[in-house]
Amino acid sequence: AEGHIRGAKPIPLSDISKRYTEIMQDRPVFVICRTGRRSLQAQKVLLDLGMTNVRNVRGGIEAWKSEGFEIVKSANAVWSLERQVRFLAGFLVFAGVILALVAHPFFIILPGFVGAGLMFAAVTDTCAMGMLLAKLPWNKTANECCLVDKTINGIATKEKSVNSN
Repeated sequence: AEGHIRGAKPIPLSDISKRYTEIMQDRPVFVICRTGRRSLQAQKVLLDLGMTNVRNVRGGIEAWKSEGFEIVKSANAVWSLERQVRFLAGFLVFAGVILALVAHPFFIILPGFVGAGLMFAAVTDTCAMGMLLAKLPWNKTANECCLVDKTINGIATKEKSVNSN
């Protein structure tokens, strides 16, 4: 991840149901991820597990940053999945064209396959390449939700700008 809110406890979405006992339940818990999609899923899991005061920060870290609030930069930040998908798709198209010109015309199928995959991803709003990349070891910490289970300086006033639900 490119950064987190000071005091947040990063927990991968896939581990939430196993590690929810680490979360203080005597105060509000704010769940946040990069854009708010995974944290919404995390909120549902925590509510299903019996937690009652769980709030999702809509828009995630991106909204938090756009409002001018501080984040702690991660020293070993991994590229976002979207950026990794763009890089890999571009690389596969480029490699396919070069290989078709240099090695064998059959390699032209590679850019066509990538193009078809990108169109399918747009139509279905899913991304198989992104889902595969998310399973790679360096992305395990990048796909985490941050659980803020203690008071953050001024979060009550910030809630008005960065909506939580």
